[in-house]
Amino acid sequence: MKNELFHVFRNTPFGREVFLQSIYFSKSMGLHLRVFIPKFHQFLMYFSRQVVTVDLDKSFLRSPETAYQHAIDLMNNAGVEGSFFEPKDYTASVLPDIPVDFDFMTCPRSISDLSTRIGLGYIGPKVRSIINNARFPIIIPTPVYKEWKNIMVFFGGSTNALKSFRVGLKIKERTGFPLRIFTYAEGRPKSHYEDILRENHLFNLIESGDIEWLFFEKGVFRDLLYEVPHDALVVVGAYGHSAVKEVLFGSKMEEIHTVLPNNMVVVGPHYQEL
Repeated sequence: MKNELFHVFRNTPFGREVFLQSIYFSKSMGLHLRVFIPKFHQFLMYFSRQVVTVDLDKSFLRSPETAYQHAIDLMNNAGVEGSFFEPKDYTASVLPDIPVDFDFMTCPRSISDLSTRIGLGYIGPKVRSIINNARFPIIIPTPVYKEWKNIMVFFGGSTNALKSFRVGLKIKERTGFPLRIFTYAEGRPKSHYEDILRENHLFNLIESGDIEWLFFEKGVFRDLLYEVPHDALVVVGAYGHSAVKEVLFGSKMEEIHTVLPNNMVVVGPHYQEL
């Protein structure tokens, strides 16, 4: 890994808001911001399991004559170190290849769908494909720039939930922001989750009081999401289980993405900590 965050810049007002979120994340985490200003409608990402073709909508190619300066001005104003990525390899003359060895990548909720299906909770199929294949977490920001001051990890006991917990710990360590975990019991006793955390050497962080645990045995999951602070960065796991329908998230994860307006870090099934 390169200690970098990769961002595909869109030279529009909404693109500015998303870029500001990448700038804030990079500055908080001490990451180098790697900015890609696309010149073509598509690019390829060669993951180990699958080659993902990312189709960009026209807004990503808007006003190229001002894109670089707008990006530079935004980074300079925030005092963030960044550089521009220029593709060296092309599968075809208008189809650049993008490396897949970054630490994080920012994706808007949808890359190639312009209006009809874009809602708060809709995650576009191309973004889902990236999440499903990437070894790095994906940042899905709010549509309008919003700072976060604490971290909320959703923990349901699965292998990917453990990965999400560790990503949350990494963010906590690098930012100094407090971390909490959120568990909806789903009929299991608290001891079930405690045992999983102990087996993975994570329960001591809760016992020491360093991490607060929001554990809910009753209630409607959707209603309980109100307990997530508005200024929390949400870290959540995803897993692929339907290649045909491009469904990435379990029912609880889909609700999280539908209900919460927070900035999110999504940890996919093939995330590997390096």
